[in-house]
Amino acid sequence: MNILRVFCLFIFFVFQQNYSLGQEAEIVVLVRADDMGSTRSANYACLESFEKGIVKSIEIMVPGPWFEEAVNLVKDRKEIDMGVHLTLTSEWTNLKWRPLTHCPSLVDSDGYFLQNTHLLSKSNWKMEEMEKELRAQIELAIKKIPHISHLSEHMGCLSFSKEAKDLLSKLANEYGLIVKDSELKPFPQWSGVKVTAAEKQANLLSAFQQLKPGTYLLIEHPAYDDFEAAGMGHVGYEQVAKDRIAVLKAFTDKPVMELISKRKIKLISYKDL
Repeated sequence: MNILRVFCLFIFFVFQQNYSLGQEAEIVVLVRADDMGSTRSANYACLESFEKGIVKSIEIMVPGPWFEEAVNLVKDRKEIDMGVHLTLTSEWTNLKWRPLTHCPSLVDSDGYFLQNTHLLSKSNWKMEEMEKELRAQIELAIKKIPHISHLSEHMGCLSFSKEAKDLLSKLANEYGLIVKDSELKPFPQWSGVKVTAAEKQANLLSAFQQLKPGTYLLIEHPAYDDFEAAGMGHVGYEQVAKDRIAVLKAFTDKPVMELISKRKIKLISYKDL
């Protein structure tokens, strides 16, 4: 009996060790498409990235001018993991958006959100106005898309202050939404303003080929190279349409998807966390 017991314990121990090694060896990637709601171009490109590519979560910008169309595209699509892309900045020169609430400390002289997080951090921002605005964005998103699962930050708009970061956690807990970005490893650099479409696809393929075990977060912004997207841009980032169609092509690239399948890389959404 003692010999049998020892043998059983040995088998159990070996099984546990192999299971743990298998868990450690797993490669998991959360692929996220940002800025749905900002343009029609982004709306349909984000959707295509999900339907025909590797994207598993899509972020929607509630103050975006094409938010309502985005809602109509996804409100009945519960299989699409949707997140509220909390927005406190308006970065483009020819395309702007305003807050949902009255928050004078968060806007410029024309009533638009400030251009970037740096300007926001240097402004006389008020926490009560920030909280009121972000609550309005979350509540409208949940009202329109009940299967919203998580929160994310447009341009890292809450990363400039511990107080602002604490607000993100507070809102996530209160509304029962996920915030897990800091717990995931950043995906290796593969994209960028000066990287061509061909280079993006090759770089993404190479990154997935060399990826080591762990759980990663891959974030990008797909859009089409069309008349609308051609109007987007700011100083230092003028070729937005050409850059973002290249992201879409990489996200839907067949060799990339085949490699992910071959290496048994697991693609997940925030809901899977």
